[in-house]
Amino acid sequence: MPLVYQQNINAVTRMGVWHIAEDEDFFKSVPLQKDISHPHKRLQHLAGRYLLKELYPDFPLALIKIADTRKPFLEDEAYHFSISHCRDYAAVLISKEQRTGVDIELVNGKIDRIMPKFLTDEEYTLILNDEIHKTATLFWSVKEAVYKWQGAGGTDFKKHIHIQKYTGNLDEGTVYCLFKNEIVLQVHYLFFNGNFLTWVLSNH
Repeated sequence: MPLVYQQNINAVTRMGVWHIAEDEDFFKSVPLQKDISHPHKRLQHLAGRYLLKELYPDFPLALIKIADTRKPFLEDEAYHFSISHCRDYAAVLISKEQRTGVDIELVNGKIDRIMPKFLTDEEYTLILNDEIHKTATLFWSVKEAVYKWQGAGGTDFKKHIHIQKYTGNLDEGTVYCLFKNEIVLQVHYLFFNGNFLTWVLSNH
């Protein structure tokens, strides 16, 4: 399938979501840069990189490196980019100037099990009682996007990423986060097809 969502965030930043409905042959133009035995994970990997080229046709896929934290990057930083996968979706955020973080998450009742691991007492008060799973999934996705934006590892979701407030509704809006008590980040979100798409850009 083609892109199911695309947004040109600014003059040098593009974001897209791909619904994976193809087999591997469709992505044969994309180099498989690591050994992935699981067929669906391999499809996710290929779709994410295919989407990089879809958004920026001159994106140098062959030059992608993988950091110790598993974050993909380009050594010359010609592009800052972030990739996320969830089930049959791949999401990509690319910028020529700003650091990026993107995440896509399917709303799932299993989020209950890990809420105490990533939410502070203050953040629990922001959870909507009639939309517990949806709000908790949003907050998890926001913290994942910030983690990917940070990129260097050593980040604890509960200790280092604090959600202060959010504006909008549970379909679209902005979450305001404090990262390591120093950097205020605005994480934007959009809910579609049962998934949250969250993304963050900054000059830090």
